[in-house]
Amino acid sequence: MNNLLTAESGTSWAFYVIVGVMLVLVIGFMIWQSITGKKKQQQAIEMVDKMKIGDKVKTIGGVCGYVAEINNAENTFVLKTGMDGKESYVKFDKGAIYQTAPVENEKAEKKEEKPAETTETANEKE
Repeated sequence: MNNLLTAESGTSWAFYVIVGVMLVLVIGFMIWQSITGKKKQQQAIEMVDKMKIGDKVKTIGGVCGYVAEINNAENTFVLKTGMDGKESYVKFDKGAIYQTAPVENEKAEKKEEKPAETTETANEKE
């Protein structure tokens, strides 16, 4: 490698090849990072848009609770935390959402819609 970079007969063609490959790799890496960043941002936006009252939410600060109110005009939501009659309500910006989980009733409805496949039907397909 050292001989390629310090050729005595002027600048070698191999030097240009190495620099060209490095430039292609750097540019390719930057494009790849941009594409994956846009995908993650789109997923985060979809997660916030699908949020409904009653959903479980975890904020970036680690506060967990249930959505009590959503204010799209201010881009905020109110999180209900606590238990046993000692609930508290905290207002957050929607950008503070780290994770969401749908209401338990919706999960149960989705499971009922798609019945589990029995071993008999699985064997018949083979």
